[in-house]
Amino acid sequence: MLESHGKIPIILTAFGTTAKAFATYEKMDRVFESAFPGHEIHWAYSSRMVKHAMKKKKELGLKDPLEMARILADQGHEWVVMQSLHLVCGHEFDRLVGERNHVNIRSSVGLPLLTSPLDHDKTAAALAPLFPRENDRAIVLVGHGTDHPAWTAYPALESVLRSHYGNHVFVGVVEKFPGLDHTLDRIKSAGFSKACLIPLMLVAGVHFKEDLTHEEDSWQKTFERNDIRVKVVDQGIGDLEGVAKIFCDHIADALDVIPV
Repeated sequence: MLESHGKIPIILTAFGTTAKAFATYEKMDRVFESAFPGHEIHWAYSSRMVKHAMKKKKELGLKDPLEMARILADQGHEWVVMQSLHLVCGHEFDRLVGERNHVNIRSSVGLPLLTSPLDHDKTAAALAPLFPRENDRAIVLVGHGTDHPAWTAYPALESVLRSHYGNHVFVGVVEKFPGLDHTLDRIKSAGFSKACLIPLMLVAGVHFKEDLTHEEDSWQKTFERNDIRVKVVDQGIGDLEGVAKIFCDHIADALDVIPV
């Protein structure tokens, strides 16, 4: 007999990062628990390096998605929702989709944050609390970046953000395109002498500290060497309730395709 939707467990799959991430994940978890009160909600981490490092430091029993799915299969569950908490449909998401076939439980996969045009619109609206009000300052969102074909989600988001907030919004990435040099050239060409750096990441973790602010070749210090005064938002987008609600929409979509 198939489970009712109310009994199907949900595995939330985040990339994982340093301890600071868990405060953000706890905040997101409260949104998920409220939206899906009839479901067991479990967290898993797709980065094996992060999982093992955190386990070594804090003796946390962190699971990757397959480990968590096997536990649920052993408990007798027939179905599970595997919800990606990645921002784009990149390598980590592809691996999640591929590996789910290696466990004896049927699964429905919830999509990453930036998947459909509507997702981009909802994300643009959700990001509003992070944006400064002055229009003479470039707003620069910096994501992780990827060599996966999903890199196009970043310029697509910039286009949507500009339709909401104006042409002073820029989206760049730490790795690959559109990178620091390209983004800086565009900001200088547009005539901005002030910028607000915002991490386009669920958590303002290691990438935020090393790549955006602390290191000599970081975005902040590079901007400042180019006579651009920088304001930094020390907050990942996972702290925004609107972002968590977009993932809730994707969980609901994943549940809807499961037969009952």
